Amino acid sequence: MAILVTEKTKVLIQGITGKEGSKVALQMRNYGTKVLAGVTPGKGGQEAHGIPVYNTVKEALENHPGINASFVAVPNFVALGAIKEAIENKIPLINILTEHIPIKDTAIALALAKENNVRIVGPSSIGIISPGIGKVGSIGGDDPRGVFSKGSVGIISKSGGMASEVAWILTKNGIGQSTVVGIGGDVLIGSSFADLMEEFEKDEQTKAVVLFGEIGGTYEEEAADLIKSGKFTKPVAAFVSGLFAETLPSGTKLGHAGAIVYGEKGSYKSKITALEKAGVKLAKTPDEIPNLLK
Repeated sequence: MAILVTEKTKVLIQGITGKEGSKVALQMRNYGTKVLAGVTPGKGGQEAHGIPVYNTVKEALENHPGINASFVAVPNFVALGAIKEAIENKIPLINILTEHIPIKDTAIALALAKENNVRIVGPSSIGIISPGIGKVGSIGGDDPRGVFSKGSVGIISKSGGMASEVAWILTKNGIGQSTVVGIGGDVLIGSSFADLMEEFEKDEQTKAVVLFGEIGGTYEEEAADLIKSGKFTKPVAAFVSGLFAETLPSGTKLGHAGAIVYGEKGSYKSKITALEKAGVKLAKTPDEIPNLLK
């Protein structure tokens, strides 16, 4: 059945007339995703690739009551307003592409989403794809078909690029995917490894899960705790990038906003140790993942 993006997913694009919103609208529609409407304040009444544009989320929902997912591609300084508008209109899934949203704004948005039982994936998310069904976001680019293939392995990745890379490695080895999710690499994110593993646990199509982790934060350790608690029972293979960072001076700044290490917590060693203790199969390189799954 896949998770998050299914045959029933119907999408609204916030920021559809902008460069990224317009590009991704076309990508999603070409892959078979049902894109019903877009929102750009002040541009209501226009069309983008034949998709009607409205001034507000409320107006879009009045005309397209089937909308159940929003893709947010707006500038970071107005992102909180856009996200709040989607939450207040009870859209159950919000995927946020926007990068560099202030941490305070993200914290407010995540708290509001939790109060309203809304799932946020992101910020800084490459997107979500259920191969052969549809995608939300820029994941897979213009033509995901050569990279992603339908199957029974779920992928959750902090890295947007590696979400596609891991899927391609699996596809090359005859292993298809149920759903691939780029969760984003910010300090605060809407959906963690553990959050999505709970969704994969309930999904009949998914038989195993691959995690692509990075140093910083404690999301990998939380995934290990979930497995040890018995709440996730399917096989897990993982790769954690950042071994090189073990040799760097303490306090060295790294790429992703979430690449922050607090003492031992969030370090490469901490993540590897926690996952090993939970029984996760660990790959030394991403190319080892297919053999671990087999």
